[in-house]
Amino acid sequence: MEINLPEKLYYNIGEISKAFNIKPSLLRFWEKEFEILNPKKSSKGTRKYSSVDLKNIKLIYDLVKIKGFKIEGAKKKLESSKDVVQVVKKLEKIKQKLISIEKEL
Repeated sequence: MEINLPEKLYYNIGEISKAFNIKPSLLRFWEKEFEILNPKKSSKGTRKYSSVDLKNIKLIYDLVKIKGFKIEGAKKKLESSKDVVQVVKKLEKIKQKLISIEKEL
């Protein structure tokens, strides 16, 4: 799915809902259900979605709307992928340490 949004720091809920062709109420529901989706709010309560939020919405959209996951299944899938990312980051750090040790030898 192509998202046609201009490069900005923050997007409002209307822009996001139009880009994904979903209702703003669904975005608000997903905020309650998925921990990874946490837009900033202004003093008036206006939601401001960052590029990270946009990527997370795309992940959720793909799981729920495209692949047909239920909410609970999508949560589990996101949790398992989060664990994989953490393991990869740790392995990258270990790799860098081993490279630096090898250079010292």
